[in-house]
Amino acid sequence: MSAKTVLITGASRGIGRATALGAAKQGWGVVVNYQHDQVAAESVVEQIRAADGQAWAVQGDVSVEADVLRIFDEAERRGALTGVVANAGIVAPGALLADMPLERLRRMFDVNVLGAYLSAREAARRMMTSRGGQGGSLVLVSSMAAVLGSPGEYVDYAGSKGAVDSLTIGLAKELGPEGVRVNAVRPGLINTEIHASGGRPDRAWALGVHTPLGRPGTAEEVASAILYLLGDDASFITGTFLDVAGGRR
Repeated sequence: MSAKTVLITGASRGIGRATALGAAKQGWGVVVNYQHDQVAAESVVEQIRAADGQAWAVQGDVSVEADVLRIFDEAERRGALTGVVANAGIVAPGALLADMPLERLRRMFDVNVLGAYLSAREAARRMMTSRGGQGGSLVLVSSMAAVLGSPGEYVDYAGSKGAVDSLTIGLAKELGPEGVRVNAVRPGLINTEIHASGGRPDRAWALGVHTPLGRPGTAEEVASAILYLLGDDASFITGTFLDVAGGRR
């Protein structure tokens, strides 16, 4: 059992993985959620345990309510749940909205919107002080796409992250009196595997050179922002957005 436990969805790779490793270094017990890649998730767990940390891998699809309930139940069995990072998300190959099939749109919103809302709902249920929780911190992973709109590439993805921004604002007001802070990070061009799933593995580098800082960001840089919002140093911060985008707007 861990004195404090954080659940991170989509933690087998990229930003989620970096956040899991960083949280473990700060003394959190880490529940590593994954959907498909058990080998990658177990690798994260093994790395944390090798450094004398506590971690557990839990499979589940955040767009499926039964899976989300099970994921949170498993997390609570590991210790007091006082941190949740709703990170799981997908992107698709660049396309005009006019050319996007229904199947793509439905999956995008199922994972990125419904998945975020289900994860946030369960975080609220488990951490609200009026329902027996200890309070805590929920960090939602949005995107600068919510601000920029991603025309010609991912307007569906951008819209899904716009919904996450709205969730952040409203839920922070709901849960503030319940001892739960709600914030979001908005990564920009970050050099992770997600770009390959969108058909452009070099996208972060190709576009990152045009940011004010002249490069793409790293998963670890985003993780640092998430961990700040999770921790006590951000104790008077809720309902806000931390853009990790190298100045790109």
